[in-house]
Amino acid sequence: MIDLYYWTTPNGHKITIFLEEAALPYTMKPVNIGKGEQFAPAFLALSPNNRIPAIVDHDPPGGGEPVSVMESGAILLYLAGKTGLFYPRSLRGRVEVSQWLFWQLAGLGPMAGQAHHFIHYAPEKVPYAVDRYVRETARLYGVLNKRLADREFIAGDYSIADMACYPWVLPERQNQDMANFPHLARWKAAIARRPAVERAYGIVRDINPNAKPPTSDEERKILFGQDQSTVR
Repeated sequence: MIDLYYWTTPNGHKITIFLEEAALPYTMKPVNIGKGEQFAPAFLALSPNNRIPAIVDHDPPGGGEPVSVMESGAILLYLAGKTGLFYPRSLRGRVEVSQWLFWQLAGLGPMAGQAHHFIHYAPEKVPYAVDRYVRETARLYGVLNKRLADREFIAGDYSIADMACYPWVLPERQNQDMANFPHLARWKAAIARRPAVERAYGIVRDINPNAKPPTSDEERKILFGQDQSTVR
């Protein structure tokens, strides 16, 4: 059994998608980041960076003590290794998948995340920042659109690279027009129709049915006011 420490964010969705696709049994452990639950000592013992997601695998490969993993990319690689699913066996295949997984972790996620912040969450509009991150997100959409022009999924077969990228392609929140990215639009629609993906996103209705941007000063402070004093 796997314990999943989760909240309804793109990085959280990556892991529910994998678990649903692989039909792995798991127990949901919600961590409401708007209320500061990510700073609880028990959670910090698993995720010192005070970020979701994190997992604890009580039945790790080879047996022994439970294994805890933080960071969404590391979790996807761990689960792929545990199950042998959605990650090729060949060296060349793994290179294809891993480079696009890290592309998402280092590029698409952080840049789209900044677009989210300055479009939706910043207490005052900063036109330069909005323009900067909307443009960079568009560039990254273009990279992915070009990649998908001659293949069904990012690395050929459906893989953890697709699971990592899909939750971060949110054109309605990132001021993007999908008409400019037809191959990306086709890919996004195909993944959205997968039953496991539908189940993964259905969890949101149970965990966080009234999901909305942070509106109170306290929520903003919890989510966006952290500095070195947070690490204690």
